[in-house]
Amino acid sequence: MPDTVLQIDTRDNVLVALSPLPAGTTVYYDSSSCPVTENIPAKQKLALVDLAPGDVVIMYGMVVGEATQPVSRGGLLSTRNTRHRAGGYTAERNPVSFELPNATAWAERTFMGYHRADGQVGTRNYWLVLPLVFCENRNVDRMREALEEELGYGSSHNSYRGLVREMVSKHARTASGHALEAPPRSERVFPNVDGIRFLTHQGGCGGTRQDAQALCGLLAGYIHHPNVAGATVLSLGCQNAQSSMLMDELRARDPKLTKPVLFFDQQRSGRETVLMTGALEQTFAGLAEANRATRAPAPLSALTVGLKCGGSDGFSGISANPTLGYISDLLGELGGKSILSEFPELHGVEQELINRCATDELAQRFYDLMQAYSARAKAVHSGFEMNPSPGNIEDGLITDAIKSAGAARKGGVAPVRDVLDFPQYATKAGLTLLCTPGNDVECVTAQAGAGANLVLFTTGLGTPTGNPVAPVMKISTNSQLAERMADIIDFDAGGIVTGEKTIPECAAELLELCIEVANGTRLTKAEEFGQNDFIPWKRGVSL
Repeated sequence: MPDTVLQIDTRDNVLVALSPLPAGTTVYYDSSSCPVTENIPAKQKLALVDLAPGDVVIMYGMVVGEATQPVSRGGLLSTRNTRHRAGGYTAERNPVSFELPNATAWAERTFMGYHRADGQVGTRNYWLVLPLVFCENRNVDRMREALEEELGYGSSHNSYRGLVREMVSKHARTASGHALEAPPRSERVFPNVDGIRFLTHQGGCGGTRQDAQALCGLLAGYIHHPNVAGATVLSLGCQNAQSSMLMDELRARDPKLTKPVLFFDQQRSGRETVLMTGALEQTFAGLAEANRATRAPAPLSALTVGLKCGGSDGFSGISANPTLGYISDLLGELGGKSILSEFPELHGVEQELINRCATDELAQRFYDLMQAYSARAKAVHSGFEMNPSPGNIEDGLITDAIKSAGAARKGGVAPVRDVLDFPQYATKAGLTLLCTPGNDVECVTAQAGAGANLVLFTTGLGTPTGNPVAPVMKISTNSQLAERMADIIDFDAGGIVTGEKTIPECAAELLELCIEVANGTRLTKAEEFGQNDFIPWKRGVSL
């Protein structure tokens, strides 16, 4: 008979309801039992002891809240009787070590990737078209409309399509040596180019110089990304985010500038037709060169995986998140990289992460970033405790500390090898902490900008989030969601909740799926939907 409750840590004074618990019944855990004094919905928390106002709530072995009203043993914890509370932390680390999974079975495994001149390996082969400033968004959209349909990537109409059609015909004649009809629009002109990604944003000018610098750093991360073959950059000319600033950021990531980056300035070009014709012709030539790339075997150490959760529920920290943590630890053992972000959702587990930092310098850096982020939130009369959404709360995450304790499990138990501020790029093998908001799209945008060539995204409530350059795989925390929203879920970790699977078993299945996606033999649901979300973080208060 499946368990109906779970005590995550023996120090916990609450149980998690794995299924609805009717009042008047008794639940059993380990060798103990507890009466149920009121109806407890699945995913919510049952008090194991009588709690008086001010008493702390312990879950995952740590402080995650405090009672504001009396809660009887066997009663329901909710926002009516419990509020956020988290343990304190300092920059001083007390080094800890945990047993790591045996990665021997994966040591010789490979995936078929695109090997770049700088040593990175892509899971996709894209060309980027992006603006340095929001003034160029329209021209980026016009390029998208012209290129996608004629090159076999989409369906749209505008006056520049004829120009692209002529280039396709000329390309076909050159390739064959004699006159040929251009390939049908349903076929890709460049079969080895997985797509052209058109990024638009609302930045580049009008904000602070720091905003422009951060935007250029993020865009440089996207150009440097292993899934990107090259980029076309449109500039108005007078904006804060200058092309020289972008190139400086790109050199910081790729000193040899190994990728083609094509710049077009509208104020220097004069008429829009001059700008657009030049951009289209040179982009077409860049695509033809990018089409020469082919996939070749690469070790799993070439993977950089973003670890993300969104639309989380009371099962996230039990099933899907620890599955990602196990994969993160495996990849670290293999020499791969993983990125844990969402700093507002690490509030309450700071000391655990500080203790896992490989050096005192990393511990201090993480401490400073968390303190600065918290101060910015408080300065606008907010705070990390405001992070849980109504959906989170309804499905069991009634305090930010409960949410954080479960969210942190995506990072496994391995040492923290690096700590980065947005929009820095991940370069060290093992687990990296990257300062980002918890906001789904801002976070995934930043993880891709830090080099994640695959993103694992857990969800208990469902979200269609995707990214322009990094495949985003959706992992459900419960099987009901996987069935109800099968069109957006790639993998179901709900078997852990029902006891049908263990975390290592689930992780092994998910890693096999990761290899298929990295090979390009399988698209994620977000890719099938064309869900290419891109929102740069402006370093304001976003939780």
